[in-house]
Amino acid sequence: MKAEKVDLEPRTMMGVHEVIPITAMVDYFGRAFTTSAAELGKQGAYPAGPAIALYHGKPTDVVDVTAGFPVEQPVTSTPEASVVTLPGGPAIQTVHTGSYDSMTGTYDELMAWVTEKDLTMSEDMWEEYLTGPETDPDPSTWTTRIVWPLA
Repeated sequence: MKAEKVDLEPRTMMGVHEVIPITAMVDYFGRAFTTSAAELGKQGAYPAGPAIALYHGKPTDVVDVTAGFPVEQPVTSTPEASVVTLPGGPAIQTVHTGSYDSMTGTYDELMAWVTEKDLTMSEDMWEEYLTGPETDPDPSTWTTRIVWPLA
């Protein structure tokens, strides 16, 4: 795992926010990404990058998450999807290659790196799904960028 410290510009995303059992995440992601894309389209906007899941606080058996897409055009929240800002400023990031089920190892390595560097992370972080089942059925090729702002 290669982690790096980066300086981010704030970005806008539109997504579906829910607090769900961790066991419901697969169904949630399908619904959230479909709904977010539809709501962007209704406003004449389109995704400006890969799908994102913004996690609010540390996931346990319940996950507080907003999943959707970054957007560059002006959009407004709807009853179905909210507009949120991904914060700018210093952050760490790494890329996980492999299935979503194997991400725990990457997170463990990332947290060891954070501890070694004596960094303090914010409560919110996100994953950007660079490639996945929609581009290749082989999970060993999927890539996910993990982004964690510094506190």
